[in-house]
Amino acid sequence: MGTPTDELLHELTRARVRPGDEVIVPSYGTPEPAEAVLLAGARPVFADIDAHTYCIDPAAVAEALTPRTAAIVAIHTFGHPADMAALTALGQRHGVLVIGHGAVSDLAGEILRRQANAAYLDGKLRGVLTPLVAPGVEHTYQQYVVRVPGNGRPDRDAFARTLRSRGVVCHVPVQTPAHRTARFRRDLWLAETERAADECLALPVDPTMSWRELQRVVSACNALGGLLQSAA
Repeated sequence: MGTPTDELLHELTRARVRPGDEVIVPSYGTPEPAEAVLLAGARPVFADIDAHTYCIDPAAVAEALTPRTAAIVAIHTFGHPADMAALTALGQRHGVLVIGHGAVSDLAGEILRRQANAAYLDGKLRGVLTPLVAPGVEHTYQQYVVRVPGNGRPDRDAFARTLRSRGVVCHVPVQTPAHRTARFRRDLWLAETERAADECLALPVDPTMSWRELQRVVSACNALGGLLQSAA
């Protein structure tokens, strides 16, 4: 099985993306989509994300379209599907191919357990902003990503350090958006991408977690969340 970059490169090649073409990709996430576009000989064009789903925003894509746009890459982020209906309609209006990437292929039982764990966290967590799910779609929670209120990255990073000290494994899902890296640097301000990179934290939601482990996450977060919220 190839890497995600290889798989996306294959899709771009099948779509006959050529040197000189532009391909619209999200900056928030891994750099793999942009890397695949470069390997296809095209130029990655970064578009902002939806503030709630973390997937590429159709309105931002519409603004990024040019006569050189050959394709749009929509990544299903953290297990939340991109708005393929809106993106496909946009692509059809402009004669641009839309490629969905990152769909979940996990076992149904694992997905159901992650969803159950996520539902428990949704109902118990206080002081952090829990994930929102767009109407009519299924979130599979490859990652359970919350926003930490307060002063952006400094408070989020302090929050994460304290959780780890209390035995809660957590991580920043996207440290640096692709358009801020040396390889793909662009003079862009993608407001929602920047804000998500500063505020988001992935909490454990693994299907093997016990209720005691979930309760530990809730207890540790709730002990801190109110303090950060009052400082916002």
